[in-house]
Amino acid sequence: ARPRTQAEIEPDDISAALRESMDYYRAQLKAAPRAIDYLKARGLDGKICARFGIGYAPDAWQNLTAVFPDYSAKLLKEAGLVIDSDSGRRYDRFRDRIMFPIFNQKGEVIGFGGRVIDAGDPKYLNSPETPVFEKGRELYGLTHARRAIHEAGKVVVVEGYMDVVALAQSGIDYAVATLGTATTPHHVQKLVRHAPQIVYCFDGDAAGHRAAWRALETSLPFVQDGRAISFLFLPAEHDPDSYVRAHGRDGFEQALAKATPLSSYLLDGLLQEHELKSDEGRAALLQAAKPLLQQIIAPMQSLMLRKRLAELTGLARTELDRLVGGAPTAPTVNRAPARVSRSAPSLAARVTSLALARPNTARSVTLPVLYHADRDHQLLGSILEYLCAAGAGEVNLGALYETLSAEGLGAGSKPEIGEAA
Repeated sequence: ARPRTQAEIEPDDISAALRESMDYYRAQLKAAPRAIDYLKARGLDGKICARFGIGYAPDAWQNLTAVFPDYSAKLLKEAGLVIDSDSGRRYDRFRDRIMFPIFNQKGEVIGFGGRVIDAGDPKYLNSPETPVFEKGRELYGLTHARRAIHEAGKVVVVEGYMDVVALAQSGIDYAVATLGTATTPHHVQKLVRHAPQIVYCFDGDAAGHRAAWRALETSLPFVQDGRAISFLFLPAEHDPDSYVRAHGRDGFEQALAKATPLSSYLLDGLLQEHELKSDEGRAALLQAAKPLLQQIIAPMQSLMLRKRLAELTGLARTELDRLVGGAPTAPTVNRAPARVSRSAPSLAARVTSLALARPNTARSVTLPVLYHADRDHQLLGSILEYLCAAGAGEVNLGALYETLSAEGLGAGSKPEIGEAA
């Protein structure tokens, strides 16, 4: 296809420029035997590469002049595709790298991750922060994995692009990756909304455990009773990519089944740093546990952790709560004995009714309000997820209600299509 002229590209349409670049990189991969051989050696075939839009940036300084006739356009820098040197020379950010496009939940290209083929530094090079790309909010592979996550009821969080693609190649389609950054609250909020079970998969070395502990600390405020967060550490010689190639899908899923629950990993981590033989050691353990416990609002999980800590330190539960603070609780509602006022439905509740009444329209909608944590927004998010996963056609209210019940959102009467909003 001929390159689009600058006049045909909206000046502020960064995603359009990124998609043009993705198409170019994909075309270049077909003519790059060295890159193809590398991907084949990693166990990837053409079908999986096409599914993830994988391409190749040739080993030249200004490849994108073939895509953008006006290579000096400001748009290219805003999109993170080029770099302007101090001397005023412009060149491509990505050169001689396998290119992994990053998509948002609308399916738009918002950035790239580029991996070197041979030795080189850095191994992975990511797009910079742009108006459409914020690393701390995005998860690589989520667009492709959403249906599989819904069907499996779990999501595996790995560290690299290649890990996600290699797992998908082996039939494990429910993996995502953080984009070269530590796990953030935005990541966890998305993960919790998509699956009742989250498994963080890290290398078993010291760096992997440090990353896992950061993920644990970030996840604590999002812990919910009835939803599981766990940690899988692979043998030192493996990452998810190499492990699934060595042991296959069944071997990897067997390892997932043995992942360490968050509560066990939290206690094990504390006990490794503090001894229980002395009063000083037990006091230090409680001091370290205090800020962690105070973040867990899930009543049952908080109770079990506090009970276990009380047993380990030889304290009564009342004593432990007095030292580290009582378990956080959700605000109580004072019920009037007689008349109860009825507030107007929230925006999310009204949109939920409209989504059920017009499912085909709702399937094409992506709303930023879905990332709020209150019940109405969670309900709306789950309904839109269900509609997208179910495909075209009418809504099966019975199946939808079962899905919402499994997510803890189905209490009360079944939703009615066309309910007044």
